[in-house]
Amino acid sequence: MSSNSIIPTIGERLIELSSIDSTNNYALQYIKNNLAEHGTVIFAHEQTAGKGQRGKSWVTAPNSNLTLSVILSMRFLSLPKQFYFSAAMALAVQQFFNNYTANETVIKWPNDIYWNDRKAGGILIENSISEKGIWNWAVVGIGLNINQTQFPDWLPNPVSLKQITGKTFNCKALAIELCYYLQTYFALLRTGNFQHILALYNHNLYKNNCRVTLKKNNELFETNIIGVNEEGLLITKRDATTQLFSFGEIEWVIPKKQ
Repeated sequence: MSSNSIIPTIGERLIELSSIDSTNNYALQYIKNNLAEHGTVIFAHEQTAGKGQRGKSWVTAPNSNLTLSVILSMRFLSLPKQFYFSAAMALAVQQFFNNYTANETVIKWPNDIYWNDRKAGGILIENSISEKGIWNWAVVGIGLNINQTQFPDWLPNPVSLKQITGKTFNCKALAIELCYYLQTYFALLRTGNFQHILALYNHNLYKNNCRVTLKKNNELFETNIIGVNEEGLLITKRDATTQLFSFGEIEWVIPKKQ
């Protein structure tokens, strides 16, 4: 598919499921079976074994939250530019959520959605790459806390849209609305304006230009967040030393909210 081809709009095909183990697994199976179509959205009212970053599980109450996966054709983009794609998808979700939270929603590196130091959601991207290194497909898994108000004690600082606004939402209607934002930022990515995407990402970055506490190898240290570069590395400055960190190399230390 060339960059000039007319491709389906994200969400034009929406598969609605009452319950599934993981919408990402469902989407990846579609790809494996050669059934994938660009822009297909798999939306589930219940996800029993949702996947988070680095092998973690995504815990969500049934019929309460927004859990979906999007299948996207990625042959127009080379793998070295994959962080721009991740940033574009994070911006889409952040801007969508921001529409309901008075511009108080930010992106916690690399692609968690935060409101007032609390986690409202996250994104997990899984890729299908050919033996020749061609990036054929991406599956963008999105989980957002919408109507849930009770969370397990071990979850760090969760928050839902209902807790923020006091309102109850129709999750499927929100999923359809989110597709508009995903389409907008995917279209921006296809224009090749990568620096604009990176600038927007850094503008909406959690704790950018702020002093934070991080942990590496069980050592706590304070540093200043400077931004994220084109490779997706977190840029920090500690005393007079600039340090770059890859995802999974450090942990954020955020005080637990009461």
